[in-house]
Amino acid sequence: MPARVLITETLAAVASDWLGERADVAWCAYDDAGLDEQLSEAQGLVVRTYTIVDEGFLDRAPKLRVIGRAGVGLDNIDLEACKRRGVRVVHTPDANTQAVVEYVLALMLDRYRPRTDIPMGADAEAFHNLRKTEVGTQLDQLTLGIVGFGRIGKRLGKAAHAIGMNLWVCDLLPEVELRKAVDYPFEYVDHATLYAGCDVVSLHVDGRAGNRHMIDGDALKHLRDDCLFINAARGMLVEGDALARWAESNPRAGVALDVHDPEPPPPGSYPLYGLPNVRLLPHIASRTEQALDNMSWVVRDVVAVLEGREPGCPAV
Repeated sequence: MPARVLITETLAAVASDWLGERADVAWCAYDDAGLDEQLSEAQGLVVRTYTIVDEGFLDRAPKLRVIGRAGVGLDNIDLEACKRRGVRVVHTPDANTQAVVEYVLALMLDRYRPRTDIPMGADAEAFHNLRKTEVGTQLDQLTLGIVGFGRIGKRLGKAAHAIGMNLWVCDLLPEVELRKAVDYPFEYVDHATLYAGCDVVSLHVDGRAGNRHMIDGDALKHLRDDCLFINAARGMLVEGDALARWAESNPRAGVALDVHDPEPPPPGSYPLYGLPNVRLLPHIASRTEQALDNMSWVVRDVVAVLEGREPGCPAV
C-alpha cells in the first residue's frame, strides 16, 4: 500500500503529479480545520513557508517519517524536535539561488537606473525633460556589501563582480575559507565597516535565533545616509521600528524589503508602510517558474526516504 503524503501548501503540478504516481497524496491547507485528521495518517509531509512544524504539530502526526520543505530555509521547522522523533527533514538548498540573485540586481537597477516610459501624448518638451531628469548611476561605480556569504551571497557577488561592482563581504566563516570558494576579489570586513563603507547593503544570512534583529538601531547608525538597504532573506533579521526611524531620518537613503516580520505585514501597525523611500514587496524574490519547479522537486527526496533510501539533500 503506498505511503500517505500530505501537502499543505502550493506545489508545481508536474512535481505533485510525479508524487501522486508513487504515493497516496492528500492536500490540506496548513490553516484548514481538517488538518488534524489528515496529519493523523500522514507518513510524509510537504510544506513551504507558512506551515509551522513544532512539537505540537508533530504530536498530531504520529506516523510521520519525513518532511519535505519545498524551499531553502528551515526556520519554520523545529529540526531538533524532528531529530528526537526520528523524522527526516529534506529541502532544496540551491533551488532559488539564481532567482534571488536576479531579483536583488533588479532592485539595485530600479534604484540607480531610473527609467520612466514616455507618457501617451507627450510633446517634445516632455520627452526632453525625461532625458534630463532620468540620469542614473552605473553599478560599476558602486560598492556592494554582502552580509552572509553563502550560496546566494556568493552567486550575487559573482554577478556583481561581472558588472564591475566593488565587493565587501562579512560572514561568520573565516576569510581564508570564503576565498577558496570563489574566483573573484572582495574585501573581507566586519559588520560596522561594511555598513559604513557600502553604497548598497544586501542581507543573505540564515534565520538562526542569534540573527534576530541583527539590523537594529546600533547597526543602522553605521549606514551611509544615501545607502540602499535590501533584505530579501528573512524578515526577522530587521528591527522594523528602528529601520523606519532610520529611513525617516535619511531621506536620501532607500530601503527595499521583500520579507517581513510578521508576514504578511499588518496594515494598521507595520511601521514601514507609507514611507516614500521604502519599498515593501510581497516575498517574491524566488517566484520564478524555474525556482518554483526546482523547490517542488523536494518530493524526490520525500519518496526516497519513504522507500528506505538516503535523500540527496537532508537537513535531518
